[in-house]
Amino acid sequence: MSLTAALSIVAGVLVLALLGYVAAELVTRHRMRGGRRLIADSFVRNTRWPARVLLPLAAAAVAAAVVPLPGWLHHDLLQGLGIALILAGTWLAVGLSYVLEDALMARYGVGATDNLRARRFETQVHVLRRITVVLACVVAVGGVLLTFQQVRAAGAGLLASAGVVGVIIGLGATPLINNLISGMQIALAQPIRLDDVVVITAGSSGYWGRIEEIHLTYVVVKVWDLKRLVVPISYLTQNPFEVWTRHDSTVLGYVYIEVDYTMPVQALRDHLAEVVRSSPNWDGGVWNLQVTNLGHETVQLRALMSSADSSASWNLQCEVRERALAFLQERHPSALPRVRAEVGWAPGNGELPEEAHPARAAPRRTGEA
Repeated sequence: MSLTAALSIVAGVLVLALLGYVAAELVTRHRMRGGRRLIADSFVRNTRWPARVLLPLAAAAVAAAVVPLPGWLHHDLLQGLGIALILAGTWLAVGLSYVLEDALMARYGVGATDNLRARRFETQVHVLRRITVVLACVVAVGGVLLTFQQVRAAGAGLLASAGVVGVIIGLGATPLINNLISGMQIALAQPIRLDDVVVITAGSSGYWGRIEEIHLTYVVVKVWDLKRLVVPISYLTQNPFEVWTRHDSTVLGYVYIEVDYTMPVQALRDHLAEVVRSSPNWDGGVWNLQVTNLGHETVQLRALMSSADSSASWNLQCEVRERALAFLQERHPSALPRVRAEVGWAPGNGELPEEAHPARAAPRRTGEA
């Protein structure tokens, strides 16, 4: 091919790349000014820079393929452009996976109180997108390595010793592989989902919180005091833990109250019924007050009430405790827990000693200590 023809082809490719770039920018600005939907904004945000890099690289690769260059320079230039194209293409593919995730999640809203279906779907999409990104990066690294002749030549030797290498890698990467497999189990079986309320036991402590992030190898739990608990995914698939929002977010809360035997239970029941029914934290479902135990010194009462979620349940329990305490202090202070003791001689223990009998006790003389 003559130099003139090669330059003509290069010029045509560059013009097409420039026109594509300009068209993409015009569409991008139009969408941004128009305030289009979330999907369009996500597409612009995640593909703008990969496209800006990929288009010039594609034009340069076509130009390098048709322009007559010295042999060593031609080979090295094509190899470098090929590696750059693989990396840029992977970058674009990762960006498109984020766009697909946003497009799928646009159909669901996780901000509602009872958002079980949305959280289930979001967990699957979130974990599968992470798996897709990892696989794309692995394929990209493999593609880059295969551009080198030395790596392709060593492939046969690696395949011959694949058994030994596989055993070594398997022994060294067992924890990582276990966590990756557990991550796929979380995505498919879904024992937990994003925003689930869980109680996880670590050592002698139990941590109450919400599932904030699910990664391929670990889970981040936002604890009630705003700390973050990082738990390996394999721990969640091998150990029991509590999930308070497995089927719905409704939670039954309870408050134990210890009172004296003189307490009129019906009066406290009527008062707490008014407290619960007037509270915005009650969902209008379950409410009762029952005597659950008769102890040696006190009577144990249990107030049971339902709430829409765990946060509302905790607030309602605290409110019931406070109002019950105030009611006992103001209306029935004698019903607060107390200890009774009888001091002195009891019938059936024989006669009182001479010195202990009040009628026979010797009078105390003046001046005696």
